Amino acid sequence: MCRSGEPPLDLVNRALGSLLGWAAEQPADAQGGIIVEYYQLVARLQAAITQATRRFEQSGAFKADGALGMVPWLQANARLAGNEAAQQVKVARHLGELPRTEEALARGEIGYGHAVAMAVTAEHVGVEAVRRAEETLLEAAEGMDAGRFVTAAKHFEHQVNAEAALTEANWAYRHRYLVISRPFNGHARIEGQLTPEAAAVIRSAMEPFLKPAARDDRTASQRAHDALVEVCQRTGNGSAPRPQLIITTSADTLAALRGAAAGELEFGGTLPAETVRRLACDAAISRVISLGELHYETTRASRTVPPALRRALIARDGHCVFPSCDRGPSWCAGHHLKFWADGGETTIENLCLLCQAHHRKLHEEGWTLSRENGTWVARPPGSRMPAASGRQWHQIATARPRTAVARL
Repeated sequence: MCRSGEPPLDLVNRALGSLLGWAAEQPADAQGGIIVEYYQLVARLQAAITQATRRFEQSGAFKADGALGMVPWLQANARLAGNEAAQQVKVARHLGELPRTEEALARGEIGYGHAVAMAVTAEHVGVEAVRRAEETLLEAAEGMDAGRFVTAAKHFEHQVNAEAALTEANWAYRHRYLVISRPFNGHARIEGQLTPEAAAVIRSAMEPFLKPAARDDRTASQRAHDALVEVCQRTGNGSAPRPQLIITTSADTLAALRGAAAGELEFGGTLPAETVRRLACDAAISRVISLGELHYETTRASRTVPPALRRALIARDGHCVFPSCDRGPSWCAGHHLKFWADGGETTIENLCLLCQAHHRKLHEEGWTLSRENGTWVARPPGSRMPAASGRQWHQIATARPRTAVARL
């Protein structure tokens, strides 16, 4: 209760009415500063909401309305969607254990998106780990937008617990999907969830066709539609170069050292170390070497399987060498049996063809692949026995030489 006896919420509501009227009288070029201050007010209100949500849930008072939990109570009374309500409750719980983050939100120094990222990070790697690095993380949050801070938080997660980051990436991979509906009323709808890697590949392939042409009256969304069609038309025969996928990473990540940062995709999102290592099996590497400050830059592409060597791989392997897989060379990348960052050479003895799904099994899912007496043997994680196969495993010693047109 304030000195006037009027409840603070009533004062705030009355002040908001005055604020809207005052803002409408300000010149248009002054609205930018007003917008920034509005968002600071929104952040402060979000801090108040998280505190109230936490206290209300802890009291159990939501049961008086017949609600079975805080999430359905928010859905019914605050008119939030289920996912919004669940996020609000999650953030409220974790910020109670991260008081410095909640205080920064209450002062408007960070936005609600930053607070959500902190809460999600605490959920993934534990509150104690976040609390130890809270000051550093908050300094980063104050200097970047919420989207960039999510990437920074993902790097932190990977450094603290690379295994958990990989588990999350594998969960996302299992829940990937894409649905193209039948045309209705002249349109077909596309719906799906893409892994960060897949989204980056598609975006990279579309990028050359996204820029507006001279006197182009298409919207950005229409250009994206046309770019996707253009990419499919150009690559449909499998003869065009693979789209370039740019990943920024460190030598420590490629070496799978504990505490290394995640890989960072050009158009947003991060990848766990094992995904970076899989993609780097057959990739051009541009190195930027820094000693305190950037002294010099060298570039090389010695990790890509050269065209002549790839043709030899195709002639020898013919298809993905994983037991029971016959996907052709255009589906496959060159896999280093001993990863090049671990000292493996880019030679035919240290390479084989693997389709994306089976390449992923080796890196992200912990399978192993080896040649034993001329036979490819795949073993699941923690197993000494080879994986069961429905057909005769691929025999290198008896394989007939083949010729094939490969997508290089």
